[in-house]
Amino acid sequence: MTSIQINLFPEIEKTINHFNLQNISEERKTTLQPLIDFIQNKVNNQQEIRLNLICTHNSRRSHLSQVWSQTAAAYYDIKNVFCYSGGTEATALFPMAAQTLAKQGFQIKTIAEGNNPVYAIKYNENAHPIIGFSKTFDNEFNPQSEFAAILTCSSADQGCPFIAGAEKRIPITFEDPKAFDNTPQQAEKYEERSNQIGTEMFYVFSQIKK
Repeated sequence: MTSIQINLFPEIEKTINHFNLQNISEERKTTLQPLIDFIQNKVNNQQEIRLNLICTHNSRRSHLSQVWSQTAAAYYDIKNVFCYSGGTEATALFPMAAQTLAKQGFQIKTIAEGNNPVYAIKYNENAHPIIGFSKTFDNEFNPQSEFAAILTCSSADQGCPFIAGAEKRIPITFEDPKAFDNTPQQAEKYEERSNQIGTEMFYVFSQIKK
């Protein structure tokens, strides 16, 4: 990893020190390239960069992708990056996804209880918190135009052939850790998936030339 531009919380630093960008396959790099191109074009034109990370239930992979994308942008000092997440339906941010991020060093505070809790997620003392809760991708909380729609699961990719307002539609799908819910491997598999997403999002932002 190159030198950072922002002080992340120490436990997050420990987590990303184990990210090995060299281990990303050429196939995955090809999958990630359209996102790199989208961000680079926005940087070149000094435009805001809006990423809406989308999965079916907006409960696991899309939240992990949103958090790691925003963190990677800060780490590599890529300005004016705003990351969101959404689903084809709203459920709730799954507790194990939040617990995994907390274990990896993020400070997470519940700011609203209920069936769909709202979380404030911080990677740095002074950075604006990432607001995490489940919502549809077209919820008014999310951008309505001038954004890239990143499909993080195959069912959302297949179920959303058209996303209104998106400048670009980019499938970057991940396996669902939900398959290991209520098994002894649950925590391990959620951490494994979070690490994969974090590694790939750090690779994406490492490729951006300012």
